[in-house]
Amino acid sequence: MNRLISRCVLALSASAILSTPVMAADAPACQNVRMGVVNWTDVIATSAMAQVLLDGLGYKTKQTSASQQIIFAGIRDQRLDLFLGYWNPLMTQTITPFVDAKQVKVLDKASLEDARATLAVPTYLADKGLKTFADIARFEKELGGKIYGIEPGSGANTQIKAMIAKNQFGLGKFQLVESSEAGMLAAVDRAVRRKEAVVFFGWAPHPMNVNVAMTYLSGSEDALGPNEGMATVWTVTAPAYAEQCPNVHKLLTNLTFTAADESRMMQPLLDHKDALESARQWLKDHPQDRQRWLDGVTTFDGKPAATNLQLTSK
Repeated sequence: MNRLISRCVLALSASAILSTPVMAADAPACQNVRMGVVNWTDVIATSAMAQVLLDGLGYKTKQTSASQQIIFAGIRDQRLDLFLGYWNPLMTQTITPFVDAKQVKVLDKASLEDARATLAVPTYLADKGLKTFADIARFEKELGGKIYGIEPGSGANTQIKAMIAKNQFGLGKFQLVESSEAGMLAAVDRAVRRKEAVVFFGWAPHPMNVNVAMTYLSGSEDALGPNEGMATVWTVTAPAYAEQCPNVHKLLTNLTFTAADESRMMQPLLDHKDALESARQWLKDHPQDRQRWLDGVTTFDGKPAATNLQLTSK
């Protein structure tokens, strides 16, 4: 009888173990996460957030700063795993050949749905009548025949150059000034301080929307994307990454933002604060975000993420 009872107890124990959900850890190869980052403040901020979360869960994240073309090629060539900054439609022309060839995969859910990117002017210039794309040519002299863009090779610059090449909106005599984000913003800041005319590539989320009284131009005729520059932002991974590294993929799927929150995340970076430290501080100050992003995620070794996240700097 005692032996029979012992067997029953053991059987019940084994059944209980088998029926208890087990949090599966990612494969060893997933511990090293290779992330591409374009030099846009919003992408730097969200990539830093992803790195702080991943590193805090026992992963080892390495960021590589490069142009969007190089990042997509890096994912194709298995030198990079993921990218948190695909702006649609601004980068769509660049990424489409990689998507069509099944060399990269775009996540099913956007990380940001209320983005915008199109040409803008200081509001004092809009008040003088420069409110649409068609108005730009009328202000050619005041503008010095220049439109200020971002880094060479970007989707936005390609589209602006196409407008100039086609003489769309009468812009055939204009010159696109290509620069880094910081360089463009410095030029805009100088113009604003002097109350001079300037047309530039603007976007949200970005603190520029708070720091500069600015007006987005209308009447774009979809030259910089439909709906007057309304945009979404997506995460891109290697094609089989979701199957190979499901825990990291779950975190990436959870990692969604609003334009207002991202703008606040970006401000410390423009104030020359460290991106990773700023991300750690955000996570400490916003437990609701931390809980939402870690829902259903584990540490690299399979422990519940919400109670085992480490936020100490390395």
